[in-house]
Amino acid sequence: MLNTVRQRRLAREIRSLRDAAGWTTTEAAQHLSWSKSRLNRLETGVAKATEQDVAEICDVYKVAESVRAALVQLARDGTRQGWWTAYSDVFAGSYVGLEDEASLIKEWGVQLVPGLLQTEDYAREIISTRLGNGDAEQVYRRVMARMARKTLLGRPNPPELHAVLDEAVLHRPIGGPEVMHEQLRALTIAARRPNVTIQVLPFGVGVHAGMDGSFILLEYADPADDVAYVAGTAGDVYVENPEHVTLYKMSFERICNAALTPDASQAMIAAAMKE
Repeated sequence: MLNTVRQRRLAREIRSLRDAAGWTTTEAAQHLSWSKSRLNRLETGVAKATEQDVAEICDVYKVAESVRAALVQLARDGTRQGWWTAYSDVFAGSYVGLEDEASLIKEWGVQLVPGLLQTEDYAREIISTRLGNGDAEQVYRRVMARMARKTLLGRPNPPELHAVLDEAVLHRPIGGPEVMHEQLRALTIAARRPNVTIQVLPFGVGVHAGMDGSFILLEYADPADDVAYVAGTAGDVYVENPEHVTLYKMSFERICNAALTPDASQAMIAAAMKE
């Protein structure tokens, strides 16, 4: 799984250039004086293409100068370090880099408030429990990393966030009454942002399209880059196949249609605050 959308896009472009040249991987590798495995790693995104790699490819494929410049820039941007590198001990996977570049984030939450909407105390309770109330410094680092992640929604030209929460999320007493009250209040405040939509799926719906569990959709300007993400105890799953991503999109739409409207959802959250 590539760390950034730019890298994924570059891998796709490299493959497209070879296809346009009408060469097999073996033929192209021979023209480049590379091993076939090296070219295959770049085309599939297993390895990151450097600016030099891209320059050599463009020379051999006789790419127009304007296209060459764009691809070299893509390679340069793809290796740029993001803010999350300061928390490399916390963010071990690709998700945060992909999230940072998304234009639309859709999240279906069955158990918990989405990370981008969590308060510090709520996040601390979850992280402490997951780590077995272990090293206090490790807990602190992870909480601070999550709080840093939240700034994504308030930056210039932020992505849109559309979160649908199961009603159970509103009633699960994580951290005790005060922590939950503050978390629910934070949800009502977040919903006022023009780029945030929050819906609640009530218990009364019964069987619904999200019964298989939580997931996140990351969507970009180019739909070919869209990714579905499912976190799990045994490891995270990134779904990139367009047909499979479409299935997640359809499920999310059906969940939204079954959920309360944003206004009705806010009323339910407000009522939960009074409990």
